[in-house]
Amino acid sequence: MKDKDTIARTNLGLVHACCKRFIGKGIEYDELYSAGCLGLAKAINNFDENLGYKFSTYAFTVIIGEIKLLFRDSGCIKVSRNLKELSISISNFCDSYRKINGTEPAVSCIAQALDVSTDRVVDAVNSSRYPISLTTDEDDDGCPIEIPVDDIQYEVSDRITLEDALNMLPPLDLSLIRLRYYAYKTQAQTAELLGMTQVQVSRREKKILALIRTKIS
Repeated sequence: MKDKDTIARTNLGLVHACCKRFIGKGIEYDELYSAGCLGLAKAINNFDENLGYKFSTYAFTVIIGEIKLLFRDSGCIKVSRNLKELSISISNFCDSYRKINGTEPAVSCIAQALDVSTDRVVDAVNSSRYPISLTTDEDDDGCPIEIPVDDIQYEVSDRITLEDALNMLPPLDLSLIRLRYYAYKTQAQTAELLGMTQVQVSRREKKILALIRTKIS
């Protein structure tokens, strides 16, 4: 392979594309990106050009695997330090209250004693509870429930393969395809922008699409 630093910089966009698939899943984007970059580095070090497929296709699988490993190792639920500290304070207060009064304190009582809002108390108490799996049925002895989700691996892989094929086209052909299928221009509009006739655009477009299909297959 050519210079590894160059390959890394060239494929940072792929890392971002993989990370965006996991936004809102419980882990900050910076952590996702760090894991993705680690996956990219592993892909660069382990890729074998003799296997006959594109580096980006191989790197995608490694990057996604590294991000999924981050979720397995660190868990999906993040609790701020302030909320953890408040949870400990609530626990200590409740212990003292029970010893003195023999009952559990109300949320309003805790909030007043610790000078925080009732909503904050509820958040802190919930943060200290063990999370319930969304894939476990408590009414069926904890058996896992299969939740169908879309597998985007093949979709992203196909898009990467398509982009590789497009980037191998001559500049004029690439402009024609991007105008027609990315900018949604008509053949007449494309012909005017490229200094061609509509008939020329139509004929050239058919040849380019046939060539792309051949490269992808």
